[in-house]
Amino acid sequence: MSKRSINGTEFTAMVLAGAERLHSHAEHVNSLNVFPVPDGDTGTNMNLTMTAGVTELKKNTSKSLGDAAVTLSKGLLMGARGNSGVILSQLFRGFSRYAAQYEELNTTQFAAALQSGVDTAYKAVVKPVEGTILTVAKEAAKHAVFYARRTTDMIELMGEVLAKAKEALTHTPELLPVLKQVGVVDSGGQGLVYIYEGFMHYLENGTPVSTGSYAVSGQAQAVAAPTAQVKMPVASDLPQSAQSRLHTEDIEFLYDMEFFINRQIGEIKGAAFDEEQFRKALSKNGDSIIVIADDEIIKVHVHSKAPGEVLNLALQYGEITQIHILNMREQHRELLATGMDSAPMPEVFAEIPMEQVKAADPAEPPADEIAPYGFIAVASGQGITDIFKSLGIDVVLSGGQTMNPSTEDFVNAVRSISAQHIYILPNNSNIVLAAQQARDLLEDERSVTVIPSKSIPQGIAAAFAFQEEEDIEVNTDNMLQAISHVKSGQVTYAVRDTQLDGLEIKAGNYIGIENSKIVATEEQLITTCKELLSKMIQNGDEVVTIIAGEDAKPDETSNLAAWLEQQYPGVELEVHDGGQPIYYYLFSVEA
Repeated sequence: MSKRSINGTEFTAMVLAGAERLHSHAEHVNSLNVFPVPDGDTGTNMNLTMTAGVTELKKNTSKSLGDAAVTLSKGLLMGARGNSGVILSQLFRGFSRYAAQYEELNTTQFAAALQSGVDTAYKAVVKPVEGTILTVAKEAAKHAVFYARRTTDMIELMGEVLAKAKEALTHTPELLPVLKQVGVVDSGGQGLVYIYEGFMHYLENGTPVSTGSYAVSGQAQAVAAPTAQVKMPVASDLPQSAQSRLHTEDIEFLYDMEFFINRQIGEIKGAAFDEEQFRKALSKNGDSIIVIADDEIIKVHVHSKAPGEVLNLALQYGEITQIHILNMREQHRELLATGMDSAPMPEVFAEIPMEQVKAADPAEPPADEIAPYGFIAVASGQGITDIFKSLGIDVVLSGGQTMNPSTEDFVNAVRSISAQHIYILPNNSNIVLAAQQARDLLEDERSVTVIPSKSIPQGIAAAFAFQEEEDIEVNTDNMLQAISHVKSGQVTYAVRDTQLDGLEIKAGNYIGIENSKIVATEEQLITTCKELLSKMIQNGDEVVTIIAGEDAKPDETSNLAAWLEQQYPGVELEVHDGGQPIYYYLFSVEA
């Protein structure tokens, strides 16, 4: 069997098969994240990004490959999360730019579209790093352009693309020493290989990969066994996940809820909406709260133990649409019953309903109501959110290392603020690209500056440095200077044994991270904290801040503060209750 070209219907089926393949292996991709901390999320981010693209394709099917590619690109662009998701969206953005003019693609054109995607992705990243998803995509596209001269068969070409992608994946540890040191291949590159495996499966079989939620036609097939030439760890070799450390009954807010409120429909159409009061009401019986509101649509995410109360509260403001409710205790029981080391991806992320909800552009407020500046920050934990609110931040998006806001989340947040110029503080290196992508999408609509803060302490320092009476250039320079003078520290636990930067790290031990580098590991939490702080604090440093997480014990925090005051009497100490998950403590040190 041979195929000389693919049309929009076939391309859509390829994408859905690739998305299903990635979805089925998202946790494996997560496990490849280099640092042995319980926050690996490359697979989650790529899966959520592909889900957004698939949702658009389902809503706007076309026999024209060009139209389908543009639709996919739009969905990926708005749904992109994390660096891996943004790069993935740029790969298909470049693909769509080339493919837009064609009803079908032959082998030469398909190869050229892949190369266009690589060119676009490399341009989107300020400092491209080889040994990542970029390298895997580049080598596969380069080979596609070469091999397309030898064949007119799309199936044969895709087989060559997949084989080259796998080969490039095996070489990522040679290009990125930290991968070789830990003994893994690049996680983003592996995610792309899974997508290409889905493409190949559909072209060879003409059917979706599995019975998963992306299937659109034909008899569902079982997921094919991984065919990559990379030796991957079996389930028993994978690190124990944070989920397996959790007791089911400890999940207090067990209902994971997500829905939209259409404020233009309902019995109380146009009722006044106080976002702060709404958040407070949700927090009485919930956490992990995300509220993004404009004049017509309110997007809500919350973990709650009283879903009925949440829905009744929401009904005050309009009609509820696209409701998803997931019982996380039930999910956890299934996880433990199957003996899995890591939780399956929640179906709420894999299947988004077909109905389309569009928020109209908010009405332009009177000129005298437009503030000169507006701020958006990303934070996880109510205490940290409160700190940013106290510093004048207008919108705090819930997120961080383990839950990255999408490009669309940033776009909606920007549009919700009536200000002449808006600053975004991502506060995580894995969120900067999504924020910048949102800025670029809005360049003809709003004036936005992304301050590339890579930690909560950097974000707080930037907010402190802002002076409303100064102009944009001065404020931008002051905030950039502020984040460059902050040393950031984090303390969490290791989920696997590894050797990294000369340290012997044992699963279950605590690890101290300074500016993204693990510098301390001990069996005791406070010992790890002291070792990390001793490395961070130098002569001339004046301010040390402790932000305690949700799992930090008050007596340990008090003991740590007392030790600091005794060891460094000349340093001003601040202690805050941040409430952040995963990280017991966040530290900042400023000169």
